[in-house]
Amino acid sequence: MPEPSEQSYHYHVMRRAIDLLDEAEPGVTLQTLAARMDMSAAHFQRLFTRWVGVSPKRYQQYLALDQARTMLAERFTTLDTAHELGLSGTGRLHDLFLRWEAMSPGAYARRGAGLMIFWGWFDSPFGPALVMGTDKGICAIGFSSEAGEAATMADLTARWPEADFVEDPARLHPWVLAAFGVNRQTNAPVPLYLIGAPFQIKVWEALMQIPSGHVTSYSQIAEAIGSPRAVRAVGTAVGRNPISLLIPCHRVLRKSGGLGGYHWGLPVKRAILAWEAARAEAEPAL
Repeated sequence: MPEPSEQSYHYHVMRRAIDLLDEAEPGVTLQTLAARMDMSAAHFQRLFTRWVGVSPKRYQQYLALDQARTMLAERFTTLDTAHELGLSGTGRLHDLFLRWEAMSPGAYARRGAGLMIFWGWFDSPFGPALVMGTDKGICAIGFSSEAGEAATMADLTARWPEADFVEDPARLHPWVLAAFGVNRQTNAPVPLYLIGAPFQIKVWEALMQIPSGHVTSYSQIAEAIGSPRAVRAVGTAVGRNPISLLIPCHRVLRKSGGLGGYHWGLPVKRAILAWEAARAEAEPAL
């Protein structure tokens, strides 16, 4: 597994490749794509395979405009059966044991007053990531490749305006390594601290039941939390999820097959979904 900075480099290379694949004809060759990337075919193939695990041609299928519909047809999961599909036990990045606890409603109502939140910038497989955490666990992950670092910081700090924010990446580093799949030395779970309203937390807990490489719908989330008519409210709660990637709001699609929204930009959502689906195919379950 590459180090985080190398993963981030791969993401930026793959982001350029994704743009080219989106514009290219279905039969674009490796040689043509590599030339447009100003790389040799062999070097580009090594980078691409290391990041995704499948060929550019196969990956292009995951990026197709109808990929969301394909995933709904082939990899859709209802949350009452998600656990049977397995949330852990493979080498995939997001199939982690997550341990989480939630802030009490009263503490949440105080808008973070009295809470110390540590933060730092880290490289991730999907570009620069702003990670925040308390002494209890990670409470936020945001991606800045679309919005920029200043906007990402302002977005997350505004959620708990009365909290004290302290830059301390070293404190978060072990959790970040585990979260991004770099340090698998131990079986210790990645701790999460959910800071939100009670309804939001119910939605976020449901999101964590969606296995990597699979998707579900907003209406399925609403059913799972016992509020089948609250699809719009579920969509709002999904969009307010502060812990991107680990609470996988990117795995929720519209019933129509549309990607829906993504707080950190649809290009990031498409890249994450395609990456997870490709790795699910490339890596056999244990």
